[in-house]
Amino acid sequence: MKTKRTKRKLVAEINVVPYIDVTLVLLVVFMITAPLLMQGVKVELPDANSAPMDTKDQEPFIVSIKADGSYWIDVSGENKAESLAVIKDRVAKVLRQKPKTPVLVWGDGRVDYGVVVHLMSELQLAGAPSVGLVTEPPQK
Repeated sequence: MKTKRTKRKLVAEINVVPYIDVTLVLLVVFMITAPLLMQGVKVELPDANSAPMDTKDQEPFIVSIKADGSYWIDVSGENKAESLAVIKDRVAKVLRQKPKTPVLVWGDGRVDYGVVVHLMSELQLAGAPSVGLVTEPPQK
């Protein structure tokens, strides 16, 4: 007896369910790790109504001032206390390589106003066209 074989048509569809699963897992991972990426010295930022700054293009150079008046910068993922001269030198080097890098100051709310102004003027002398202040939104 002769059996008749029927040829099956190939199915050329891609199963996208595994890709959606991987995408959702990555989304959850990024949502959890994104808040952890913000590193810095613990300072009490003052409250102020202000618009957020657009820093999509460049990673900002952040100088922190603790309540005791010490200056801190983030070096290779570690926060390190530095003198004002070393900070000026590093800012100048970064701005020579990437002139559009935003320079921000995280000043503790208990720091004397004169210390913050002095730091901002020294950063401008190092080549920063403008220096921004980081604040917390007011608590409602």
